[in-house]
Amino acid sequence: MARIGFLVLLLVLWTWASQSVPRGIIPSPVATLEAAQRLWAAGRLQAALGDSLTVFASGFGLAALVGIPVGVLMGSIRLLGRALDVFVYALAATPRVAFIPLVILLLGLGLEAKTFIVFLGAVMPVILNTYAGVQDADAELVEMARSTGAGQARIYAHVVLPGALPFLVVGLRLGATIGLINTVVAELYTAVRGLGGLLALYGNTFRMAEYFVIVLTLSLIGVVVTEGLRLVELRLSRWRNPASR
Repeated sequence: MARIGFLVLLLVLWTWASQSVPRGIIPSPVATLEAAQRLWAAGRLQAALGDSLTVFASGFGLAALVGIPVGVLMGSIRLLGRALDVFVYALAATPRVAFIPLVILLLGLGLEAKTFIVFLGAVMPVILNTYAGVQDADAELVEMARSTGAGQARIYAHVVLPGALPFLVVGLRLGATIGLINTVVAELYTAVRGLGGLLALYGNTFRMAEYFVIVLTLSLIGVVVTEGLRLVELRLSRWRNPASR
């Protein structure tokens, strides 16, 4: 109910702002809805959404496939973690846009370049949070598992990784957020397509109702992805809270 109430408040403030500022700068919710219906009827929104989701899913999926094993290895092999963490932190602090010219030179302007730009943004939070989660493993639980004769693989499967799950999901949620931002950046800097392309088109021509439709669509994608990951975390970590079963 709190979220619904806040959403109603945002709609009220949005309506008030659209009537208070000079006409056309902020479209009303009704004008934005009408613009969404026009874009949907013309098929432009579906086409752009499909392009952007393909880029985002490819880059984010690759980031998860690479970032989780690398983070686990860095957390498990302390020497490897100490050797690599400074470089991972340095790369994480570097704006990804700095790599775009190089990526374009190497991979061109197609799907591969966009996917790699999304991957660069999403993989660092996944690595760093997985690394922190594995390092935070409960030493007493690990020792207890060893004392019962559990092998290393079983210790990781039943103690270390379940304990690192909250860190891992936070990394995925942060990676998804940055990956979505990088999806738009990639579409603006490479072949101008997808939601990023429409964002540039409507922003440059001051078609603000259509522009708001694209912004809200991107926000909705972010909410769906992060909330989906949160629900996955709650389901996988029910063992932490028996009352939630």
